[in-house]
Amino acid sequence: MANIFTRIKDSIAADLHEALDHKEQKNPISVLNHYLRQCEAETEKVRKLVERQYLLKEEFNREYNEALHLAEKRKQQAEIALKAGETDLYEFAIKEQTHYEERVTRLNESRQQTNRQLEELEQKYEEMKHKLKDMHIKRMELMGRENMARAHHRMNKVVENNSYSTKAYSRFEEMEGYLDRLEHQVNTSYHRNTIDGRIAQLEKQLKNEETKTIS
Repeated sequence: MANIFTRIKDSIAADLHEALDHKEQKNPISVLNHYLRQCEAETEKVRKLVERQYLLKEEFNREYNEALHLAEKRKQQAEIALKAGETDLYEFAIKEQTHYEERVTRLNESRQQTNRQLEELEQKYEEMKHKLKDMHIKRMELMGRENMARAHHRMNKVVENNSYSTKAYSRFEEMEGYLDRLEHQVNTSYHRNTIDGRIAQLEKQLKNEETKTIS
């Protein structure tokens, strides 16, 4: 059982180290994703081993119960044959009883060992699931940090790089100038339209008053 987990651990370590050598400098999150996929695959393998161990446990229990039943059956048959004076039949039944009792002992040991292995597999599987979940959380944390690093890098590039920042700021200044001119045009139009409207209203009022005076 220990060899299975040793091979799993060595396989993961070898794949991870190879991936780190080639990709870590370029994209650490990509390496982490690759590592997580490997861990997910190994966790799935252990899950299948757990299922197989359950099936083995049930099979051993069935074989054990059957052998126990046949051993008891042959014991009763031997007693009947002995009472009936059937020596040959008695000896055959005793021989069969002994064979089944030996099988019961062997199967009992095997099923106990299977149960211990199943408990070990289940514990390892739960540990692997917890570690896998922790690594998924760690990936989200690292992705958040990487996003912040990229954002700061771009902002610093704008602020610190003279050629880039000059071009960027000139673009901002052009946009601000355009917005200022647009705002001025809107305000001028607003005031002009407001003044024109008021003057027109005053002219209308004056004409009305002149008309009333003449009449």
